[in-house]
Amino acid sequence: MQVLEGAAARAALTRSFDEIPVPDAVLARIEATFGEALSPEQVVERILADVRARGDDALRDWTEKLDGTRPEVLAVSGAEIAAAQVDEELHAAIRLAVARVRAFYEQQPAHGFLNHTPEGALGQLVRPLSRVGVYVPGGLAPLISTLIHTAVPAQVAGVQDIVVTTPPARDGTVHPAILVAARELGITQIYRAGGAQAIAALAYGTASIAAVDKIAGPGNLFVVIAKRLVYGQTGIESLPGPTETLVVADDSADPRHVAADLLAQAEHNGAEPVLVSTSRALLVAVQAELSGQLEALPEPNRSWARDSVLSRMKVVLAADLNEALALANLYAPEHLCLLTRDPWSLLGQVTRAGGVFLGEYSMEALGDYVAGPSHVMPTGGTARFMSPVNVRDFQNIISVVGLNASAVQHIGPAGAVLARAEGLEAHARAIESRL
Repeated sequence: MQVLEGAAARAALTRSFDEIPVPDAVLARIEATFGEALSPEQVVERILADVRARGDDALRDWTEKLDGTRPEVLAVSGAEIAAAQVDEELHAAIRLAVARVRAFYEQQPAHGFLNHTPEGALGQLVRPLSRVGVYVPGGLAPLISTLIHTAVPAQVAGVQDIVVTTPPARDGTVHPAILVAARELGITQIYRAGGAQAIAALAYGTASIAAVDKIAGPGNLFVVIAKRLVYGQTGIESLPGPTETLVVADDSADPRHVAADLLAQAEHNGAEPVLVSTSRALLVAVQAELSGQLEALPEPNRSWARDSVLSRMKVVLAADLNEALALANLYAPEHLCLLTRDPWSLLGQVTRAGGVFLGEYSMEALGDYVAGPSHVMPTGGTARFMSPVNVRDFQNIISVVGLNASAVQHIGPAGAVLARAEGLEAHARAIESRL
């Protein structure tokens, strides 16, 4: 385990979205599929253009090529949703997650304001988006929680028309747990489509899937690139891609908990676990724990987690907690876990993160499911300028200006001066015509 310090640590934790690594196996699959070596961006551009040109036929073709099944009927029927069953323990967990996420987002102000003064009124109207697409990954496992953590904030925002796309299994079905969660949420529009081709369908529309105003939800590198490329044609909430966790730990941290929290994210395909500690002894102890806990994992989780640890894990020794937090802000992690003696005292120093998890009982793994806030958070360093999914992601803000003659007499001359300074004479005269 290489331990980074000082300038080397800062260099390793400075990154951009475009530096997300592409596994060799993925590159080999691209070459086999396309018959030539292409970059992920080139792959996504071809898929987007094809779906835009050929619609449902292209969607079926790419689903067959990339997911191993050809869904002649893209829409999941109401009968399939109604018939979906899971065991009662899982069903109860889905209900709990829905309730807690909804209760959390109902606390976020969703209304506008209008301030009246003697000179008139200024304010904002808040209106829900008309139609939102939710992307639910399902390549390696059905991410039930993603549907809940994305659709519920949209529903609280007032969105009436929510459509879900998710990769089908090789037999063409959608996992029953996703259908049960959709049923609990009252969502009836579900389509068998994943990857960049699903993003293209949501952005451009096809005969089966009408275009949406905004696309939300995490995905692999190709999904994230597709969202970035269709932005402008449609909205996106952020760029949540391969997951990452940065743990800040001091000498009070339990190595078992540190290792467990790192592995909880490492078992995701393409994940990047990062450990920053002020204690060299803790780093050694965590290394031993990681080895033991890795071996105890079942397959294929063990292989996924081992690949993340061996290929992408970064381990940093910080001089003190101030440096540790500075490095964390530089990295801008999706998940920032503070396993320290007094995590609350560090909260004020956090400036860049998707979510902060304070202390050993606030494990990020619980946040993925039933804590309350959405687990759909920005990755790849985009937490520097993007935020987790929230109610405002699914609303339009409309400015309201309702001034009267008194206001124009008061502020109009200044407006005219500014207009002329910008060379916009007609603006100035429009103002002065009311003076």
